[in-house]
Amino acid sequence: MSRLGNLGARLYRGEVGYDFIRNRKIWYGVSILITITAIIGVAVGGLRMGIEFKGGAVFTTDTKAQISTAQATDVATDASGHLAIVQELGNGGLRIQITEVDTAKANEIKETLSDELGIPADDINADLVGPSWGEQIANKAWTGLGVFMILVVIYLAIAFEWRMAVAALVALIHDITITVGVYALVGFEVTPGTVIGLLTILGYSLYDTVVVFDSLKEGQKDITKQTRYTYSEIANRSINSTLVRSINTTVVALLPVAGLLFIGGGVLGAGMLNDISLSLFVGLAAGAYSSIFIATPLVADLKERDPQMKALKKRVLAKRAAAAAKGESPDDGPEGPRDDAETAGTAIGRPRSHRTPGKR
Repeated sequence: MSRLGNLGARLYRGEVGYDFIRNRKIWYGVSILITITAIIGVAVGGLRMGIEFKGGAVFTTDTKAQISTAQATDVATDASGHLAIVQELGNGGLRIQITEVDTAKANEIKETLSDELGIPADDINADLVGPSWGEQIANKAWTGLGVFMILVVIYLAIAFEWRMAVAALVALIHDITITVGVYALVGFEVTPGTVIGLLTILGYSLYDTVVVFDSLKEGQKDITKQTRYTYSEIANRSINSTLVRSINTTVVALLPVAGLLFIGGGVLGAGMLNDISLSLFVGLAAGAYSSIFIATPLVADLKERDPQMKALKKRVLAKRAAAAAKGESPDDGPEGPRDDAETAGTAIGRPRSHRTPGKR
């Protein structure tokens, strides 16, 4: 078995693990800091909306220009008064995108580009994009997001419980906020590809969270009938038992997305790849983080407020204190056919004890 596989097996059996729940205030603080930074980035810098949302003109040429891409950017920006985005096409031509340009202004820019690029005006194709299409996409995206959130809360409340539904919703909002904030901070354009990416990461984020919740649901069966573990400890073991799986899933998903972002977007300069790959890359990473460090610890916080869980915690701590005073292990003592230690051990993925009932 590989070293990582052996670690995963030991995590699942509860032989090793990291106390995520105990250090939850640290993760809450980190998330709050990142979220505030993202909100400030959006509020101060704003989002750089693409031509599909703001409207404008796109000029394309089939022949190679007599000036460089950088020079064409300066020419188009000066001619329009707005920041132009220029991309070199595979045939050597250029694609020049300028936002907030009407028909009259587009004709003026076309003449200027013809003179500066050394290309006849008839060889420059100009397409106008109205902002209404982008508004329709944005409205449909918000509607889809709202419906998705409602359905997620309803499903999780039925399949698990309302506390898990609330925690999952907080994690999803956390992931979206961070992703949007990164767009504002790095200045990438928000295009329909970005919207598609944002909606896609919701599924990945929810998947990681549900995997941990499912383990937690199994672990908390008959929890009040044992006095070995508190709810927070079982929640922590649920995170550890699925940790390697979550990491593997996230890494496998991030590798092709990283290829799109850093190779396709950075090296090849493909703008559309940048739009969708950045949202996927940031969203996948944030989703894996929130499922481990935010969602499950938040469920534990909410659950520990329940009177039954409070009473369980008192019994567990009292048993440990009594055992420590006698210099014994809290698990010492006669066992019945389904004693406390055995029940808790099975629930968290540890093997059942094969000791004979009534013997130590």
